[in-house]
Amino acid sequence: MNGGRIFIYRAEGARFGIGLGSALAIAISWSVNKSIVWAIFHGILSWLYVIYYAIVR
Repeated sequence: MNGGRIFIYRAEGARFGIGLGSALAIAISWSVNKSIVWAIFHGILSWLYVIYYAIVR
């Protein structure tokens, strides 16, 4: 009965997580480098850059 709704919520959650990681990476990159090129590159890497920044800083 409700199986479809559970699947939809999970898909939305996964999509939101990817978007959040990219937005966070872009914001961190912009605050550190002030470069659009680096911000786009780090946005593509998303969570990898966020984790790297958390470890290094």
